Amino acid sequence: MNKEQKLEIKRHSLAHVLAAAVLEMFPEAKFGVGPNIANGFYYDFDLPRTLIPEDLPILEDKMKKIIKQNLPFDKKITEHQKALELFKKAGQDYKVEILENEAKEKEVALYKTGNFVDLCRGPHLDSAGEIDLKSFKLTKIAGAYWRGDEKNKMLQRIYGVAFENKKGLAEHLKMVKEAEKRDHRKLGQELELFIFDEEVGAGLPLWLPKGALLKQIITDFALNTYLKNGYELVSTPHIASSKLWGHSGHLDFYRENMYNSFGIEDEEYLLKPMNCPFHVKIYKHKKRSYRELPFRWTEMGTVYRYERSGTLHGLTRVRGFTQDDAHIICAPGQLHDELKKALNLTFYMLNSFGFSDFEINLSVRDPKNKGKFIGDDKSWEKAETELKKVIEKSGCQFTYDIGGAVFYGPKIDIKVNDALGRKWQLSTIQFDFNLPLRFEMTYIGEDGKEHTPFMIHRALLGSLERFIGVLIEHYTGAFPVWLSPVQVVILPVSSEKHLDYAQKVYSSLSENNIRAEVDDSDETIGKKIREAEKQKIPYMLVVGEKEISDNSVAVRMRGSRDIENMGVEKFVERIKKEIEKRVIGN
Repeated sequence: MNKEQKLEIKRHSLAHVLAAAVLEMFPEAKFGVGPNIANGFYYDFDLPRTLIPEDLPILEDKMKKIIKQNLPFDKKITEHQKALELFKKAGQDYKVEILENEAKEKEVALYKTGNFVDLCRGPHLDSAGEIDLKSFKLTKIAGAYWRGDEKNKMLQRIYGVAFENKKGLAEHLKMVKEAEKRDHRKLGQELELFIFDEEVGAGLPLWLPKGALLKQIITDFALNTYLKNGYELVSTPHIASSKLWGHSGHLDFYRENMYNSFGIEDEEYLLKPMNCPFHVKIYKHKKRSYRELPFRWTEMGTVYRYERSGTLHGLTRVRGFTQDDAHIICAPGQLHDELKKALNLTFYMLNSFGFSDFEINLSVRDPKNKGKFIGDDKSWEKAETELKKVIEKSGCQFTYDIGGAVFYGPKIDIKVNDALGRKWQLSTIQFDFNLPLRFEMTYIGEDGKEHTPFMIHRALLGSLERFIGVLIEHYTGAFPVWLSPVQVVILPVSSEKHLDYAQKVYSSLSENNIRAEVDDSDETIGKKIREAEKQKIPYMLVVGEKEISDNSVAVRMRGSRDIENMGVEKFVERIKKEIEKRVIGN
């Protein structure tokens, strides 16, 4: 057994210790489930009152007392019916429901920790005394529907983190504190990038001027890059008839993620969750020849997907978002090269924004649950093999994600590691052999006969909303110069005496397409600098009497106290080079 496996057992054992502590505090508690998770554990409870944050240290103290007693985790194999009677008598409705759903089991495992008895497969530590008292911490309380179904009762979930020792816990808590500082929801408001409004609706961001500009900068860079790489721009509507979604298979395989239909002149329409059927229709509007292939069509398409309110999280999980979507329609002989180009372009795009550490997953069909996927075995095997070859030839390592494929085909998913080493799913390249068949897409081959093309779906940045949320956290809102909505702020020492010169400098910058502002407030220069630092503006240009006489600016970089005097033209030349090269630093 390796260290990680031992740690997982320890975390699961702590979930039982937590439940034993809750039983002491609330003898009438009803227990849900308590698994180990990444970095820790949780347990769900049905309690007589709502927990408050002040309850966590009380429960933590109770857990430590249980650990000090060195209580064993006693395992007992019991007949299914006897266990059912035990939990019915104890009034543990959730355990009874679990057992009733596992009626075929002849025997079940029970674990006893002090007075707490749980239905659990284990494994656990031999005793609670093996747990380092300073290696775990209860972190938060949240609501959780029983079995994740919003039709069921909302339980109270207590989360905890646990590591091998005190040092591991301290490092984790330090990273959590840093993550809180980087939280894009907080920074998004402080930097005036975006807001959410209750009356507008959950999961629907409103972009403020600076945020909308940031989004446009990213959009322009992405589209210009794609156009230079042989893509053509298309544009499609936000809604379509239910007939289209029935034809594409979305109504059969993706309905739970789509919003309710609405009527227009006796016909049903739905908001689009994807752009692909529209691109198929663009392809089919006339006959195609092998000489035209491949087609690479891209659009910044806004789509709408139903996300449960409990899963929404700032920009990283929203209900309406824009994708840098594209579809490549190609002949079978072109497939490998097109997949390879799409993967290389993905790496280029992510590198351009400062991401260089990736994790690649090959998401394939679950062979035990084929009903969730369209298509025959032979086609799926071919598609999965082709994606595997492309990844291997790129020299990258990958792991399989069994069951992670979309209903129409397998895919390559790319996760980036941010500045804190956290993984974020952004890019996806999907191989689709189903939509071309469902829509009877064809092209005339060299032999003069009709053939079916292949289709690649790819979104390299993914959802722009999610991408920007990740970008904010990666840079703590301090974007590189080329991305910053405001690249330079000009700070006159005296708004009364030096404002005219500040405006002159602003004009020079603006004429060179440098995004600048003038702080014409009556605040002291010290306060102006502090405000510019708070807004994370890359360059501050201080101007006073000396600068006016020299036709210069005093340049101060974000995060630095050093000041460098230089001519306005020299500064313009310097920042233009930095923007052109898309320098990641500063």
